[in-house]
Amino acid sequence: MFDFRLRVFHTVAKRLSFTKAAEELYISQPAVTKHIHELEQQLGMALFERIGNKIKLTRAGQLVMHHAEIIFTDYRNLEYDVNQLKHMQGGLLPIGASSTIAQYQIPPLLAKFNQRYPDVKTSLTNGNTEQIEQALFEKTIQLGIIEGSSKNPLLKYVEFAKDEIVLVGNVKQQYGNGEPLTAADLKTIPLLMREHGSGTLEVITEELKRLKLKITDLNVAMYMGSTESIKSYLHHAPCAAFISLQAVQRELEAGEFTILPVKNFRVVRKLHFTYLQGQQDKLCQLFIRFAKQNLTE
Repeated sequence: MFDFRLRVFHTVAKRLSFTKAAEELYISQPAVTKHIHELEQQLGMALFERIGNKIKLTRAGQLVMHHAEIIFTDYRNLEYDVNQLKHMQGGLLPIGASSTIAQYQIPPLLAKFNQRYPDVKTSLTNGNTEQIEQALFEKTIQLGIIEGSSKNPLLKYVEFAKDEIVLVGNVKQQYGNGEPLTAADLKTIPLLMREHGSGTLEVITEELKRLKLKITDLNVAMYMGSTESIKSYLHHAPCAAFISLQAVQRELEAGEFTILPVKNFRVVRKLHFTYLQGQQDKLCQLFIRFAKQNLTE
């Protein structure tokens, strides 16, 4: 009973909402309130305080949350170790990946992983790099897979793979005179860019500095929230866009898009697994090992 009360507390603390916790746990809101009240009585201290229509953790609540995180990590590892004794792996592994990775790189790998370890229940959410890192801090995912060079000291980063970013355009639209584009040419071409906070935009911004260019120097026609949206737009407009090479392989092979070489400009970015510093979640480590093995096969 204490364990379930702790689970209810942990869910309310993550969501800072009794209503959202009730929805996630598939119990009624009065039941959530009852469990929190009983846990507070058992501990002899209030765990939440109300500020208007919102709630926040008290100091006691923060302490309980800290230990709850440790306890649930231990539970996941206990489940993993017991399953190892039964010659199987099992448990829950929520993963978050930045948009391009979630769309093009991880689904085939997850399909192989789920076939190899059918008792591990995985889930995949996507967002930009900032959103994935925030999800790790909020403990809604256990493992992130991101683009870019973000280096938050509270997170550990493990290189996963490399990915090249190329400038592509619709084959119906010609830019330049057949020679690689110059920095001056880039200023004139209408460009589609990923939204602020995306790993793609981050690495492009860094590489542009080598050409002594800033994003504000470019003719940005629009910022868009996904690679698929950019690709769809490119089919219908005289624009160009910086896109992951893996994301446009089909369009390049079909002759719909063409790569526009840029003089002294090449972006090969590193993709990283990321998780909270000090976290020893064994399912995360299992997935990381599996991914590395299957990339090299």
